[in-house]
Amino acid sequence: MENSLLCSRLYVISISSVKKKLLLLLIMLLLWAYTLYSCMGYCATMPSPIMDSNRDKESQGTGRRADASGVEILPRLLPRPQGWEDLETDYEESSPRTYSRDLLNNEDWDDAKSEQSAADLSALSSFSNGSGSKKLPQAIIIGVKKGGTRALLEFLRVHPDIRAVGAEPHFFDRNYNNGLDWYRDLMPKTLEGQITMEKTPSYFVTREAPARIYAMSRDTKVIVVVRDPVTRAISDYTQTLSKKPDIPSFESLTFKNRTTGLIDTSWSAIQIGIYAKHLENWLQYFPMGQILFVSGERLISDPAGELGKVQDFLGLKRIITDKHFYFNQTKGFPCLKKAEGSSKPHCLGKTKGRTHPNIDREVVQRLRDFYRPFNMKFYQMTGHNFGWD
Repeated sequence: MENSLLCSRLYVISISSVKKKLLLLLIMLLLWAYTLYSCMGYCATMPSPIMDSNRDKESQGTGRRADASGVEILPRLLPRPQGWEDLETDYEESSPRTYSRDLLNNEDWDDAKSEQSAADLSALSSFSNGSGSKKLPQAIIIGVKKGGTRALLEFLRVHPDIRAVGAEPHFFDRNYNNGLDWYRDLMPKTLEGQITMEKTPSYFVTREAPARIYAMSRDTKVIVVVRDPVTRAISDYTQTLSKKPDIPSFESLTFKNRTTGLIDTSWSAIQIGIYAKHLENWLQYFPMGQILFVSGERLISDPAGELGKVQDFLGLKRIITDKHFYFNQTKGFPCLKKAEGSSKPHCLGKTKGRTHPNIDREVVQRLRDFYRPFNMKFYQMTGHNFGWD
């Protein structure tokens, strides 16, 4: 009887011990699973290292930092350069009349904002899992329309320390009532030391824009891409004509009175080219040292030279150089060389350039006479002769 009772007690103790061990094992399994899950979530947010035996050599020439193992730090933190548009069909074949087509017809890309936005979203999604935050822009390309602002922005996006919005925000002219938080939310994420940029060409001619940008930050650097105002006006008209074929002729819009030759300065295509007038408005808020003027013509003939000036102005290392461009002899404009992982060269835009209508030489000459005093004043204000006369 006693033996039976003893056995029963031992059996109960044995069962209880097994249950405790099973419970302990279950708890350990749960803790292990939770730890593994946490590790996987953490690792998913870490940029994957890029191993390349040649990159440590390249980093010495590009200003990139490398860690002790020779693996570049920047590629682990940054996404690949933002999407470049393929512009192999962007312009007409070159012709003897250099200015008969829109060599810098890149504002037409605004018609394809959805495509550009998609490219930005793609670049942003590849960056969103890493660190970084959205900041208000430290530099803005403020103009001018049909001057080559899109070309400049896309060239600049090659630089690893520049992050830019693709589509034009139009915050300081059309969407100012939405507030700075709305504006900031449009910006891409940036790391410490990177510059946030945007471009909206209409800012240069918007009277309220300088004061509004100054209120955001008095240290904002502004960039203006300028182009021969006569050619710019014809390019502007050509773009409008492609959308509204029934508009009056260029000649009839240019003059208030063709007989007297009085120019109609109320027409925006003419008004935009009076650069000196618009610059006076900006100089009320920003000193000349915070404004950089880029030549639209030289952006074609010497893109690396103009980009070098912009990089200096922004306080960045000159990473974008001649090696990033090739000149398309057939089309007559510079293109970016192939992107990483691609065998094709990349130029700007997908829309074809438009042939300028034939404008009466007398009209062109009268326009040149009209713009000449404004150009001279603009040269004096900027301390630079752009050679439009």
